[in-house]
Amino acid sequence: MRVAVLCGGRSAEREVSLRSGAQVVSSLGARGHAAEQVDLGPDTWDRLRDGRFDCVFVALHGRLGEDGTVQGMLELLDLPYTGSGVLASALCIDKTRTNQLVQSAGLAVPDFEEVSGGESVSGDLVDRLVSSHGLPLIVKPVREGSTIGFTKAGNSDEVASGLVLAGRYDRRILVQRCAEGTEITIGVLATPEIQLLPTLEITYEEATYDYTAKYTAGRSHHIIPARIPEAARERGGEAAAVAFNTTGCEGMARVDFIVDAEGTPWFLEVNTVPGLTELSLLPDAARAAGVGFDELCDRLVRHGVQRHRGKVGP
Repeated sequence: MRVAVLCGGRSAEREVSLRSGAQVVSSLGARGHAAEQVDLGPDTWDRLRDGRFDCVFVALHGRLGEDGTVQGMLELLDLPYTGSGVLASALCIDKTRTNQLVQSAGLAVPDFEEVSGGESVSGDLVDRLVSSHGLPLIVKPVREGSTIGFTKAGNSDEVASGLVLAGRYDRRILVQRCAEGTEITIGVLATPEIQLLPTLEITYEEATYDYTAKYTAGRSHHIIPARIPEAARERGGEAAAVAFNTTGCEGMARVDFIVDAEGTPWFLEVNTVPGLTELSLLPDAARAAGVGFDELCDRLVRHGVQRHRGKVGP
């Protein structure tokens, strides 16, 4: 098949997206597809409309790509594409609304609230947030990924600076109690049958699993299966399936949790286009399940085409 691998763009995760796109192009080529890397820009509509592509592989991360905007463009162009549709994509990029939805479905979510961003942060706001949620606090933009604009604040000054930082990326800011425990992620494939990938534990050299730790070789480590009790792994898998289905995801997603000392998986977020670089989490978990990266990309493309033909999915 002739496949456009859509990547790059102008989100804060542009460089990671380009790396994901390059990996996908190589893997699709290995499976016999004619894959072409397309950097999202002003001419993308024309290139996709006139390129006679059989499918578009969405390898975009963050806003203007993972948030339903590009998925809507592809719907208008009547082109098959990989991953989740418009609604699930738009929902999952919005951490506040995702938290509300999965919490209503019964998942444990650390206490959170949304505040408005800006360069000026009042001491009263900081005091109220600390009083309401305690320390440390997680402060991050509502609609970004890859820990862009993320702060783990251990005191009031760090809360204030975290609000300013997050406000540079989004006027909407999520402030959340910091769950303590083992950080895990669970990949979900649905092409179309749902397959839960092995539970993966993340360890890292930095104080937090930040952008540098994620995308610099040797700065983080993936442990499969996660070093948590089997009962906790089962609860995590069940929670990941609930989050995936409740938000309406398709194709693939990665669901992140913190598992506390009692074995409770505390929901963090759903990534509808998880990283697909040589250091990324979902490809590692897929390999542990016997699904190589070439096969993973091939399955996603074939699912996108079949869904478009009305054979599977909504």
